[in-house]
Amino acid sequence: MIQINSVRHGFLSIPDLTISPGMVAITGPNGSGKTTLLEMIAGIITPPGSISIDGVDPRQVTVGWVGEFPDCNMIFTRVFDEIASPLRFVQQPCEEIDALVHGIAGLIGLTDQLDHPIRRLSGGQKVLAALAAALINRPEVLILDETDSHLDATTLNTVDSIIRSAAVPYLLFATHRPDRVARADRVIVLQDGRVLREGTPDEIYQETLSRTRDHLTPLRLLRNPELWRAVYATDP
Repeated sequence: MIQINSVRHGFLSIPDLTISPGMVAITGPNGSGKTTLLEMIAGIITPPGSISIDGVDPRQVTVGWVGEFPDCNMIFTRVFDEIASPLRFVQQPCEEIDALVHGIAGLIGLTDQLDHPIRRLSGGQKVLAALAAALINRPEVLILDETDSHLDATTLNTVDSIIRSAAVPYLLFATHRPDRVARADRVIVLQDGRVLREGTPDEIYQETLSRTRDHLTPLRLLRNPELWRAVYATDP
């Protein structure tokens, strides 16, 4: 379990939150605290309070991270070197690195691009390269921070298929897309730095439908009209 207790950072305040293993969607309006929450879980931010992953400090856990614009955080120019970087940093033998890079590139569909410069990849291929680098070290936690914002449906389906088959204990992703929220095991809805709701996708939608128009405002701010159709189908 990921346990968060009495945590405050900026305007984000979480008295108590437990996240079970599985695929967890974190959603809410822009500025609601999604990235801050993910950075705390990843150990990038260490706020007052208590955060643990299976009883361990997040900074002692292997975390894979893919951001909205992954090429902004890439430090190598060649695809092979970027994917291999987590293993090189821990000084794994070159033969093992070569085998692991080719293995994950084959899984993700980047074998033909391994010797290409990062700049020659399409936007979707850059996401896949960053995902390969995030997964190659077998993380215990995989975080995707609005990585789906600029992906077409085909690439997004590829990403979801890969992360589902990766057997990472904790998959957390921030998203504005209700189609992705619906695929998650659990959903955390944030508003103004607080957890507004938490549950399965069906529980979140049914609870939202039972509320008044005023209470629907946070979810109404999400951009994708599919959410409006799903959540507000009974709205007068």
